[in-house]
Amino acid sequence: MTTFDERTIVHAFRDDSLGEHDAVGLAEAIRRGEVSPVEAARDAVERVRAVDARLGAVQTHVDSPAYAAGTGGAFAGVPTFVKDNTDYQGLPTGHGSTAFRPRPARRHAPFAQQLLSSGVTVLGKTRLPEFGFNATTEYDGAEPVRNPWNTGYSAGGSSGGSAALVAAGVVPIAHANDGGGSIRIPAACCGLVGLKPSRGRVVGSDLGRRLPIDIVSDGILSRSVRDTAAFLAAAETYRGTSRGSSALPPLGLVEGPSERRLRIGFLLDSPNGAHTDAATRAAVTETVATLERLGHTVEPVEFDMDPNFTGDFLTYWGLLAFLLGATGRTLGADFDRRAMDGLSRGLREDYLRSWRRTPGVLRRLKRTKEAHAASFRQLDLVLSPVLAHTTPPIGHLSPNVPYAKLIERLLAYVAFTPLDNIVGTPSISLPAASATTDGLPIGVMFSARPGGERKLLELAFELEADRPFRRIQDH
Repeated sequence: MTTFDERTIVHAFRDDSLGEHDAVGLAEAIRRGEVSPVEAARDAVERVRAVDARLGAVQTHVDSPAYAAGTGGAFAGVPTFVKDNTDYQGLPTGHGSTAFRPRPARRHAPFAQQLLSSGVTVLGKTRLPEFGFNATTEYDGAEPVRNPWNTGYSAGGSSGGSAALVAAGVVPIAHANDGGGSIRIPAACCGLVGLKPSRGRVVGSDLGRRLPIDIVSDGILSRSVRDTAAFLAAAETYRGTSRGSSALPPLGLVEGPSERRLRIGFLLDSPNGAHTDAATRAAVTETVATLERLGHTVEPVEFDMDPNFTGDFLTYWGLLAFLLGATGRTLGADFDRRAMDGLSRGLREDYLRSWRRTPGVLRRLKRTKEAHAASFRQLDLVLSPVLAHTTPPIGHLSPNVPYAKLIERLLAYVAFTPLDNIVGTPSISLPAASATTDGLPIGVMFSARPGGERKLLELAFELEADRPFRRIQDH
Protein backbone atom coordinates (compact mmCIF):
# COMPACT_ATOMS: atom_id res chain seq x y z
CA MET A 1 0.00 0.00 0.00
CA THR A 2 1.24 3.51 -0.80
CA THR A 3 2.27 5.71 2.11
CA PHE A 4 0.86 9.25 2.07
CA ASP A 5 1.67 12.37 4.05
CA GLU A 6 -1.31 12.64 6.37
CA ARG A 7 -1.45 16.40 5.93
CA THR A 8 -1.41 16.47 2.13
CA ILE A 9 -4.09 18.62 0.49
CA VAL A 10 -4.80 17.61 -3.10
CA HIS A 11 -6.74 19.72 -5.56
CA ALA A 12 -6.88 20.20 -9.32
CA PHE A 13 -7.96 23.85 -9.62
CA ARG A 14 -5.93 25.64 -12.29
CA ASP A 15 -6.18 28.28 -15.00
CA ASP A 16 -8.05 26.30 -17.66
CA SER A 17 -11.55 26.29 -19.16
CA LEU A 18 -13.06 24.91 -15.93
CA GLY A 19 -11.42 27.54 -13.75
CA GLU A 20 -13.30 27.75 -10.45
CA HIS A 21 -16.73 27.45 -12.05
CA ASP A 22 -19.51 25.52 -10.42
CA ALA A 23 -21.77 23.58 -12.81
CA VAL A 24 -24.22 26.44 -13.31
CA GLY A 25 -21.38 28.87 -14.05
CA LEU A 26 -19.66 26.48 -16.45
CA ALA A 27 -22.92 25.76 -18.30
CA GLU A 28 -23.46 29.51 -18.69
CA ALA A 29 -19.93 29.93 -20.09
CA ILE A 30 -20.60 27.11 -22.56
CA ARG A 31 -23.91 28.67 -23.65
CA ARG A 32 -22.15 32.01 -24.22
CA GLY A 33 -19.56 30.28 -26.39
CA GLU A 34 -16.67 31.15 -24.04
CA VAL A 35 -15.93 27.44 -23.46
CA SER A 36 -16.77 24.45 -25.64
CA PRO A 37 -17.96 21.10 -24.25
CA VAL A 38 -14.89 19.51 -25.83
CA GLU A 39 -12.57 21.92 -23.97
CA ALA A 40 -14.42 21.35 -20.69
CA ALA A 41 -14.17 17.56 -21.01
CA ARG A 42 -10.53 17.71 -22.09
CA ASP A 43 -9.54 19.88 -19.13
CA ALA A 44 -11.49 17.71 -16.69
CA VAL A 45 -9.62 14.67 -17.99
CA GLU A 46 -6.33 16.52 -17.47
CA ARG A 47 -7.41 17.33 -13.91
CA VAL A 48 -8.13 13.64 -13.30
CA ARG A 49 -4.65 12.78 -14.52
CA ALA A 50 -3.13 15.37 -12.23
CA VAL A 51 -4.68 14.17 -8.96
CA ASP A 52 -6.28 10.73 -9.17
CA ALA A 53 -3.10 8.79 -8.46
CA ARG A 54 -3.25 10.41 -5.02
CA LEU A 55 -7.03 10.23 -4.55
CA GLY A 56 -8.02 6.92 -6.15
CA ALA A 57 -11.52 8.19 -6.98
CA VAL A 58 -12.07 6.95 -10.56
CA GLN A 59 -13.13 3.40 -11.36
CA THR A 60 -13.61 3.56 -15.15
CA HIS A 61 -12.97 6.11 -17.90
CA VAL A 62 -15.16 6.64 -20.96
CA ASP A 63 -13.08 6.24 -24.12
CA SER A 64 -15.11 8.70 -26.20
CA PRO A 65 -17.36 11.08 -24.22
CA ALA A 66 -20.70 11.96 -25.83
CA TYR A 67 -21.04 15.74 -25.88
CA ALA A 68 -24.46 17.23 -25.29
CA ALA A 69 -23.99 20.68 -26.79
CA GLY A 70 -27.19 22.21 -28.05
CA THR A 71 -29.51 20.02 -25.96
CA GLY A 72 -30.66 22.98 -23.90
CA GLY A 73 -30.21 21.07 -20.65
CA ALA A 74 -29.37 22.96 -17.47
CA PHE A 75 -25.88 21.44 -17.44
CA ALA A 76 -25.25 21.13 -21.20
CA GLY A 77 -21.57 20.36 -21.74
CA VAL A 78 -20.67 20.09 -18.03
CA PRO A 79 -18.32 17.12 -17.38
CA THR A 80 -19.29 14.68 -14.65
CA PHE A 81 -18.99 11.08 -13.45
CA VAL A 82 -21.54 8.38 -12.62
CA LYS A 83 -21.20 6.27 -9.48
CA ASP A 84 -20.22 2.67 -10.21
CA ASN A 85 -23.39 1.10 -8.80
CA THR A 86 -25.50 2.58 -11.63
CA ASP A 87 -25.58 1.24 -15.17
CA TYR A 88 -24.14 3.43 -17.90
CA GLN A 89 -24.39 1.86 -21.33
CA GLY A 90 -21.12 0.34 -22.51
CA LEU A 91 -19.35 0.56 -19.13
CA PRO A 92 -19.11 -2.26 -16.58
CA THR A 93 -20.95 -1.80 -13.27
CA GLY A 94 -18.70 -3.22 -10.58
CA HIS A 95 -20.46 -2.12 -7.37
CA GLY A 96 -17.05 -1.80 -5.70
CA SER A 97 -16.78 -5.58 -5.47
CA THR A 98 -14.20 -8.14 -6.53
CA ALA A 99 -16.69 -11.01 -6.01
CA PHE A 100 -17.51 -11.04 -9.75
CA ARG A 101 -16.25 -9.79 -13.08
CA PRO A 102 -18.62 -7.05 -14.26
CA ARG A 103 -19.82 -6.94 -17.83
CA PRO A 104 -20.62 -3.80 -19.85
CA ALA A 105 -24.15 -2.52 -19.27
CA ARG A 106 -26.51 -2.92 -22.22
CA ARG A 107 -28.47 0.22 -21.42
CA HIS A 108 -28.52 3.22 -19.11
CA ALA A 109 -30.20 2.85 -15.74
CA PRO A 110 -33.30 5.06 -15.27
CA PHE A 111 -31.40 7.61 -13.18
CA ALA A 112 -28.48 7.70 -15.61
CA GLN A 113 -30.99 8.64 -18.31
CA GLN A 114 -32.42 11.35 -16.05
CA LEU A 115 -28.96 12.74 -15.33
CA LEU A 116 -28.05 12.71 -19.02
CA SER A 117 -31.21 14.67 -19.81
CA SER A 118 -29.63 17.66 -18.07
CA GLY A 119 -26.97 17.74 -20.80
CA VAL A 120 -23.91 16.56 -18.86
CA THR A 121 -20.89 14.92 -20.47
CA VAL A 122 -20.09 11.66 -18.65
CA LEU A 123 -16.36 10.98 -18.38
CA GLY A 124 -16.49 7.72 -16.44
CA LYS A 125 -17.51 6.08 -13.18
CA THR A 126 -16.48 6.67 -9.57
CA ARG A 127 -15.47 4.20 -6.89
CA LEU A 128 -17.63 3.12 -3.96
CA PRO A 129 -17.17 0.58 -1.16
CA GLU A 130 -18.49 -2.89 -1.87
CA PHE A 131 -22.22 -2.63 -2.68
CA GLY A 132 -22.32 0.77 -0.94
CA PHE A 133 -22.52 -0.79 2.52
CA ASN A 134 -19.71 1.14 4.21
CA ALA A 135 -19.45 4.76 5.36
CA THR A 136 -15.94 4.97 3.96
CA THR A 137 -14.65 4.06 0.50
CA GLU A 138 -12.07 1.47 1.49
CA TYR A 139 -11.33 -2.05 0.34
CA ASP A 140 -9.94 -5.42 1.26
CA GLY A 141 -6.61 -5.44 -0.58
CA ALA A 142 -6.94 -2.28 -2.72
CA GLU A 143 -6.10 1.38 -2.27
CA PRO A 144 -8.83 3.49 -0.63
CA VAL A 145 -10.40 6.68 -1.91
CA ARG A 146 -8.67 9.50 -0.05
CA ASN A 147 -10.00 12.81 1.21
CA PRO A 148 -8.65 15.75 -0.85
CA TRP A 149 -8.56 17.94 2.24
CA ASN A 150 -6.18 15.51 3.97
CA THR A 151 -5.17 12.31 2.21
CA GLY A 152 -4.66 10.42 5.45
CA TYR A 153 -8.42 10.55 6.05
CA SER A 154 -11.55 8.97 4.64
CA ALA A 155 -13.53 10.63 1.84
CA GLY A 156 -16.67 9.07 3.32
CA GLY A 157 -18.97 6.58 1.70
CA SER A 158 -20.54 5.24 -0.11
CA SER A 159 -20.27 8.02 -2.73
CA GLY A 160 -16.66 8.64 -1.75
CA GLY A 161 -15.19 8.64 -5.26
CA SER A 162 -17.68 11.24 -6.46
CA ALA A 163 -17.08 13.40 -3.39
CA ALA A 164 -13.30 13.32 -3.79
CA LEU A 165 -13.50 14.42 -7.45
CA VAL A 166 -15.90 17.29 -6.76
CA ALA A 167 -14.07 18.51 -3.65
CA ALA A 168 -10.73 18.41 -5.49
CA GLY A 169 -12.13 20.48 -8.37
CA VAL A 170 -11.89 17.76 -11.03
CA VAL A 171 -15.55 18.21 -11.99
CA PRO A 172 -18.13 20.60 -10.52
CA ILE A 173 -20.78 17.94 -9.84
CA ALA A 174 -20.90 14.14 -9.73
CA HIS A 175 -23.57 11.48 -9.29
CA ALA A 176 -24.20 10.11 -5.82
CA ASN A 177 -26.87 8.01 -4.15
CA ASP A 178 -27.95 7.51 -0.58
CA GLY A 179 -29.37 4.42 1.16
CA GLY A 180 -28.28 5.26 4.70
CA GLY A 181 -26.31 8.48 4.34
CA SER A 182 -24.23 7.84 1.23
CA ILE A 183 -24.73 11.33 -0.25
CA ARG A 184 -24.64 13.23 3.02
CA ILE A 185 -21.72 11.41 4.67
CA PRO A 186 -19.14 12.08 1.94
CA ALA A 187 -20.50 15.62 1.60
CA ALA A 188 -19.75 16.16 5.29
CA CYS A 189 -16.30 14.59 5.01
CA CYS A 190 -15.31 16.59 1.93
CA GLY A 191 -16.95 19.98 2.54
CA LEU A 192 -19.69 19.67 -0.09
CA VAL A 193 -23.41 20.20 -0.52
CA GLY A 194 -25.19 16.85 -0.48
CA LEU A 195 -28.98 16.64 -0.68
CA LYS A 196 -30.83 13.33 -0.40
CA PRO A 197 -34.16 13.98 -2.14
CA SER A 198 -37.58 12.86 -0.95
CA ARG A 199 -38.60 9.40 -2.03
CA GLY A 200 -40.15 9.88 -5.48
CA ARG A 201 -38.47 13.22 -6.26
CA VAL A 202 -36.19 11.57 -8.85
CA VAL A 203 -36.77 8.37 -10.79
CA GLY A 204 -36.51 5.22 -8.74
CA SER A 205 -34.13 2.35 -9.36
CA ASP A 206 -35.21 -1.07 -10.53
CA LEU A 207 -33.80 -2.57 -7.33
CA GLY A 208 -35.62 -0.07 -5.12
CA ARG A 209 -38.97 -0.98 -6.61
CA ARG A 210 -38.44 -4.60 -5.57
CA LEU A 211 -37.46 -3.88 -1.96
CA PRO A 212 -39.93 -3.94 0.95
CA ILE A 213 -38.79 -0.37 1.80
CA ASP A 214 -37.09 1.64 -0.93
CA ILE A 215 -34.37 3.44 1.02
CA VAL A 216 -32.19 4.63 -1.88
CA SER A 217 -32.40 8.09 -3.47
CA ASP A 218 -30.18 9.35 -6.28
CA GLY A 219 -28.77 12.84 -6.56
CA ILE A 220 -25.52 14.75 -6.92
CA LEU A 221 -22.69 16.16 -4.88
CA SER A 222 -21.79 19.79 -5.54
CA ARG A 223 -19.71 22.69 -4.27
CA SER A 224 -22.57 25.22 -4.42
CA VAL A 225 -26.20 25.28 -3.36
CA ARG A 226 -27.29 26.60 -6.75
CA ASP A 227 -25.88 23.51 -8.49
CA THR A 228 -27.97 21.22 -6.32
CA ALA A 229 -31.05 23.41 -6.85
CA ALA A 230 -30.48 23.44 -10.62
CA PHE A 231 -30.11 19.66 -10.67
CA LEU A 232 -33.42 19.10 -8.87
CA ALA A 233 -35.20 21.56 -11.17
CA ALA A 234 -33.78 19.80 -14.23
CA ALA A 235 -34.69 16.38 -12.84
CA GLU A 236 -38.27 17.52 -12.35
CA THR A 237 -38.66 18.36 -16.03
CA TYR A 238 -37.41 14.94 -17.16
CA ARG A 239 -40.17 13.19 -19.07
CA GLY A 240 -39.45 9.89 -17.32
CA THR A 241 -40.41 11.30 -13.92
CA SER A 242 -43.73 9.84 -12.80
CA ARG A 243 -45.74 12.73 -11.38
CA GLY A 244 -48.92 10.70 -11.21
CA SER A 245 -47.48 8.27 -8.65
CA SER A 246 -45.98 10.95 -6.43
CA ALA A 247 -47.81 13.15 -3.97
CA LEU A 248 -44.84 15.51 -3.72
CA PRO A 249 -45.47 19.20 -4.40
CA PRO A 250 -43.76 20.62 -7.51
CA LEU A 251 -40.40 22.18 -6.72
CA GLY A 252 -39.29 24.28 -9.68
CA LEU A 253 -36.03 26.18 -9.67
CA VAL A 254 -35.08 27.54 -6.23
CA GLU A 255 -32.81 30.53 -6.82
CA GLY A 256 -32.10 32.02 -3.41
CA PRO A 257 -33.16 32.52 0.20
CA SER A 258 -36.71 33.15 1.34
CA GLU A 259 -37.81 36.06 3.50
CA ARG A 260 -39.87 33.67 5.60
CA ARG A 261 -38.35 32.91 9.00
CA LEU A 262 -38.48 29.28 10.06
CA ARG A 263 -39.05 27.34 13.26
CA ILE A 264 -36.15 24.90 13.48
CA GLY A 265 -35.56 22.16 16.02
CA PHE A 266 -32.05 20.92 16.74
CA LEU A 267 -30.43 17.75 18.04
CA LEU A 268 -26.91 17.41 19.39
CA ASP A 269 -26.96 13.69 20.20
CA SER A 270 -28.54 10.93 18.18
CA PRO A 271 -31.90 9.44 19.16
CA ASN A 272 -30.15 6.05 19.03
CA GLY A 273 -28.03 7.04 22.04
CA ALA A 274 -24.78 7.84 20.22
CA HIS A 275 -23.08 10.92 21.64
CA THR A 276 -21.49 13.56 19.45
CA ASP A 277 -17.85 14.56 19.78
CA ALA A 278 -16.85 18.06 20.84
CA ALA A 279 -15.92 19.42 17.39
CA THR A 280 -19.19 18.25 15.85
CA ARG A 281 -21.27 19.63 18.75
CA ALA A 282 -19.49 22.96 18.34
CA ALA A 283 -20.31 23.01 14.61
CA VAL A 284 -24.01 22.48 15.36
CA THR A 285 -24.19 25.03 18.19
CA GLU A 286 -22.36 27.56 16.02
CA THR A 287 -24.96 26.96 13.31
CA VAL A 288 -27.74 27.45 15.86
CA ALA A 289 -26.25 30.84 16.78
CA THR A 290 -26.08 31.80 13.09
CA LEU A 291 -29.70 30.82 12.51
CA GLU A 292 -30.85 32.86 15.51
CA ARG A 293 -28.84 35.87 14.31
CA LEU A 294 -30.58 35.54 10.94
CA GLY A 295 -33.95 35.71 12.67
CA HIS A 296 -35.03 32.07 12.75
CA THR A 297 -36.53 30.47 15.85
CA VAL A 298 -34.38 27.58 17.01
CA GLU A 299 -35.17 25.22 19.87
CA PRO A 300 -34.05 21.82 21.14
CA VAL A 301 -36.16 18.90 19.96
CA GLU A 302 -36.43 15.25 20.93
CA PHE A 303 -37.27 12.54 18.41
CA ASP A 304 -39.59 9.84 19.69
CA MET A 305 -37.69 7.03 17.96
CA ASP A 306 -38.44 3.37 18.57
CA PRO A 307 -35.54 2.01 20.68
CA ASN A 308 -35.33 -0.88 18.21
CA PHE A 309 -34.64 1.43 15.25
CA THR A 310 -30.86 1.02 15.09
CA GLY A 311 -30.99 -2.75 15.40
CA ASP A 312 -33.86 -2.92 12.91
CA PHE A 313 -32.01 -0.81 10.35
CA LEU A 314 -28.95 -3.03 10.78
CA THR A 315 -31.13 -6.09 10.17
CA TYR A 316 -32.53 -4.47 7.02
CA TRP A 317 -28.98 -3.70 5.89
CA GLY A 318 -28.19 -7.36 6.46
CA LEU A 319 -31.23 -8.36 4.39
CA LEU A 320 -29.79 -6.38 1.48
CA ALA A 321 -26.44 -8.16 1.88
CA PHE A 322 -28.24 -11.52 1.99
CA LEU A 323 -30.19 -10.72 -1.18
CA LEU A 324 -27.01 -9.68 -2.97
CA GLY A 325 -25.31 -12.90 -1.92
CA ALA A 326 -28.31 -14.94 -3.08
CA THR A 327 -28.80 -13.20 -6.43
CA GLY A 328 -25.22 -12.22 -7.25
CA ARG A 329 -25.14 -14.28 -10.43
CA THR A 330 -27.40 -11.67 -12.00
CA LEU A 331 -24.38 -9.33 -11.72
CA GLY A 332 -21.91 -11.82 -13.13
CA ALA A 333 -21.98 -15.54 -13.88
CA ASP A 334 -18.77 -15.98 -11.85
CA PHE A 335 -20.17 -14.30 -8.71
CA ASP A 336 -18.66 -15.86 -5.56
CA ARG A 337 -20.23 -14.67 -2.32
CA ARG A 338 -17.25 -16.06 -0.41
CA ALA A 339 -15.18 -13.33 -2.10
CA MET A 340 -17.35 -10.54 -0.68
CA ASP A 341 -15.47 -8.29 1.77
CA GLY A 342 -15.58 -8.63 5.53
CA LEU A 343 -18.39 -6.14 6.04
CA SER A 344 -20.63 -7.62 3.34
CA ARG A 345 -20.06 -11.18 4.60
CA GLY A 346 -20.60 -10.14 8.20
CA LEU A 347 -23.87 -8.39 7.43
CA ARG A 348 -25.09 -11.41 5.49
CA GLU A 349 -24.10 -13.90 8.20
CA ASP A 350 -25.64 -11.69 10.89
CA TYR A 351 -28.90 -11.65 8.96
CA LEU A 352 -28.92 -15.42 8.52
CA ARG A 353 -28.79 -15.77 12.32
CA SER A 354 -31.80 -13.48 12.82
CA TRP A 355 -33.87 -13.68 9.62
CA ARG A 356 -36.97 -14.76 11.52
CA ARG A 357 -37.19 -11.23 12.93
CA THR A 358 -37.74 -9.80 9.44
CA PRO A 359 -41.57 -9.34 9.55
CA GLY A 360 -41.39 -7.47 12.87
CA VAL A 361 -38.45 -5.40 11.69
CA LEU A 362 -40.33 -4.30 8.57
CA ARG A 363 -43.47 -3.44 10.55
CA ARG A 364 -41.53 -1.29 13.00
CA LEU A 365 -39.50 0.45 10.32
CA LYS A 366 -42.63 1.32 8.35
CA ARG A 367 -44.22 2.76 11.51
CA THR A 368 -41.24 5.13 11.92
CA LYS A 369 -43.03 7.53 9.58
CA GLU A 370 -45.70 8.25 12.22
CA ALA A 371 -43.23 9.14 14.98
CA HIS A 372 -41.17 11.22 12.56
CA ALA A 373 -44.24 13.22 11.50
CA ALA A 374 -45.16 13.83 15.15
CA SER A 375 -41.68 15.24 15.86
CA PHE A 376 -42.14 17.75 13.01
CA ARG A 377 -45.62 18.86 14.07
CA GLN A 378 -44.57 22.36 15.19
CA LEU A 379 -41.36 22.60 13.15
CA ASP A 380 -40.31 23.50 9.63
CA LEU A 381 -36.88 21.81 9.72
CA VAL A 382 -34.62 19.88 12.07
CA LEU A 383 -30.89 20.61 12.41
CA SER A 384 -28.48 17.89 13.55
CA PRO A 385 -24.97 16.63 12.96
CA VAL A 386 -24.49 14.53 9.84
CA LEU A 387 -22.22 12.17 11.75
CA ALA A 388 -21.59 11.61 15.43
CA HIS A 389 -17.90 12.35 15.15
CA THR A 390 -15.50 13.97 12.73
CA THR A 391 -14.01 12.23 9.69
CA PRO A 392 -11.91 9.21 10.72
CA PRO A 393 -8.46 8.34 9.38
CA ILE A 394 -8.04 5.72 6.69
CA GLY A 395 -8.28 2.29 8.30
CA HIS A 396 -10.72 3.10 11.11
CA LEU A 397 -13.69 1.74 9.13
CA SER A 398 -11.80 -0.59 6.80
CA PRO A 399 -13.63 -3.80 5.83
CA ASN A 400 -10.53 -5.58 7.22
CA VAL A 401 -11.48 -4.51 10.76
CA PRO A 402 -13.08 -7.50 12.58
CA TYR A 403 -16.82 -7.40 11.89
CA ALA A 404 -18.04 -6.90 15.48
CA LYS A 405 -15.61 -4.01 16.02
CA LEU A 406 -16.44 -2.48 12.62
CA ILE A 407 -20.20 -2.51 13.32
CA GLU A 408 -19.59 -0.95 16.73
CA ARG A 409 -17.59 1.83 15.07
CA LEU A 410 -20.15 2.34 12.29
CA LEU A 411 -23.06 2.65 14.74
CA ALA A 412 -21.08 5.19 16.76
CA TYR A 413 -20.43 7.19 13.57
CA VAL A 414 -23.50 6.87 11.30
CA ALA A 415 -26.01 7.83 13.97
CA PHE A 416 -28.21 10.46 12.27
CA THR A 417 -28.62 9.82 8.54
CA PRO A 418 -30.56 6.49 8.23
CA LEU A 419 -33.84 7.85 9.62
CA ASP A 420 -34.52 9.95 6.51
CA ASN A 421 -33.91 6.91 4.28
CA ILE A 422 -36.53 4.84 6.07
CA VAL A 423 -39.11 7.63 6.21
CA GLY A 424 -38.35 8.90 2.70
CA THR A 425 -37.82 12.50 3.76
CA PRO A 426 -35.36 14.99 2.22
CA SER A 427 -32.19 15.90 4.04
CA ILE A 428 -29.20 18.07 3.18
CA SER A 429 -25.61 18.14 4.42
CA LEU A 430 -23.93 21.54 4.37
CA PRO A 431 -20.37 22.50 5.29
CA ALA A 432 -20.23 24.04 8.76
CA ALA A 433 -18.39 27.31 9.25
CA SER A 434 -15.87 25.60 11.53
CA ALA A 435 -13.40 22.81 10.77
CA THR A 436 -11.37 20.27 12.72
CA THR A 437 -7.97 21.15 14.13
CA ASP A 438 -6.52 19.27 11.12
CA GLY A 439 -8.51 21.47 8.73
CA LEU A 440 -11.03 18.81 7.74
CA PRO A 441 -14.58 19.91 6.96
CA ILE A 442 -17.48 19.19 9.33
CA GLY A 443 -21.02 18.83 8.04
CA VAL A 444 -24.32 19.87 9.56
CA MET A 445 -27.62 18.40 8.42
CA PHE A 446 -31.09 19.82 7.92
CA SER A 447 -34.08 17.52 7.45
CA ALA A 448 -37.62 18.33 6.34
CA ARG A 449 -41.02 16.75 5.85
CA PRO A 450 -41.62 14.77 2.64
CA GLY A 451 -41.42 17.14 -0.32
CA GLY A 452 -39.72 19.86 1.73
CA GLU A 453 -36.73 20.41 -0.57
CA ARG A 454 -37.67 24.06 -1.17
CA LYS A 455 -37.24 25.01 2.48
CA LEU A 456 -33.95 23.11 2.66
CA LEU A 457 -32.55 24.84 -0.41
CA GLU A 458 -33.75 28.32 0.56
CA LEU A 459 -32.11 28.00 3.97
CA ALA A 460 -28.96 26.54 2.41
CA PHE A 461 -28.73 29.56 0.08
CA GLU A 462 -29.05 31.86 3.09
CA LEU A 463 -26.32 30.12 5.07
CA GLU A 464 -24.00 29.97 2.05
CA ALA A 465 -24.45 33.72 1.46
CA ASP A 466 -23.94 34.57 5.15
CA ARG A 467 -20.66 32.70 5.36
CA PRO A 468 -19.41 31.26 2.06
CA PHE A 469 -18.24 27.66 2.24
CA ARG A 470 -14.51 27.05 2.73
CA ARG A 471 -12.61 26.45 -0.51
CA ILE A 472 -9.91 23.81 -0.74
CA GLN A 473 -7.87 25.94 -3.17
CA ASP A 474 -7.47 28.62 -0.49
CA HIS A 475 -5.66 26.27 1.89
